[in-house]
Amino acid sequence: MYTEIKHKYDRVLKHVQIGNKKRDVGEIDLMGVKGNQVDLYEVKCSFRITKARKQLTKLRKLFDYDNTSTFFYCGGAEKLVAIE
Repeated sequence: MYTEIKHKYDRVLKHVQIGNKKRDVGEIDLMGVKGNQVDLYEVKCSFRITKARKQLTKLRKLFDYDNTSTFFYCGGAEKLVAIE
C-alpha cells in the first residue's frame, strides 16, 4: 500500500502512534500529508470495515475535519474504500 500512494504526497508516515505520555489513543497505519491535507489509511488483511471505521472515526477527531480524509484498505481483496 505504501508504494502505491507515496507518489501522491509530500510525506508518507507509517505506524504513527497518537497519544500523550499517559495514554495512547491509537495508531495510524499510513498517514499521507500534502500541504495542509492529511489522509489517514487503516490497513487490514481481511475485510473488517466496521473495526476500521471505528478506529478512523476516533483518530479523525484529533485532526482538522475539513483537511482530513480517511480510507480503509483491505489487503486480501486489494480494495480501497473511502470512509466518511
